[in-house]
Amino acid sequence: MKLHDTLRAPNPRRVRWLMAEKGIGDIEIVQVDLLSGQHRTAEYRDKVGAPHVPALELDDGTCISESLAICRYLESLYPEPNLFGRDAREQAVIEMWTRRVEMYLATPMMLTVRFSHPALAALEAPRPEVAAYNREGAERYMKVLDRHLAGREFIAADRFTIADIVAVTGIDFGRLIKYRPPEEHGHLGRWLEACRARPAARAGLDA
Repeated sequence: MKLHDTLRAPNPRRVRWLMAEKGIGDIEIVQVDLLSGQHRTAEYRDKVGAPHVPALELDDGTCISESLAICRYLESLYPEPNLFGRDAREQAVIEMWTRRVEMYLATPMMLTVRFSHPALAALEAPRPEVAAYNREGAERYMKVLDRHLAGREFIAADRFTIADIVAVTGIDFGRLIKYRPPEEHGHLGRWLEACRARPAARAGLDA
């Protein structure tokens, strides 16, 4: 298999972190240069089906191009440590929180960076008002998550899961614009530092 990857984008970080948690080392990594538009070339689009990164290319030529779909596929091949749930109830709860943190936290943070970082103007014109709107939305949800994390170590289960990966990589992407979550969210800060301290976190956060 081959993983079409790019170092700084947030969604590929999810896959790299999951791979590191599971000790997956037998997938070839192929770097894609987003700023030069490599993901928009006819060759890439014909292979993947869309200008999306990451994309997992299977041995039979099938390409899976959504980060969570890739993570689910890898979970089925490498089931331990379990990150998506061991039974129907746990799977549903982890799915619920993964969707919440993606919609209300990770995506707004991505848009905050995308529409405000000068270097990303090669992908899309800066729109400060869009960046500000999304930052406000992300910070509203950080307040919700801070309350949820009171007395809990992780977001969705009694252990680290894909929900934590999605949330941390979303927040951490803000480092490109020197963003830091509000200091008054102590539970969020404690959880964030604990996740960042995990040995596998370097694969998803160092870029």
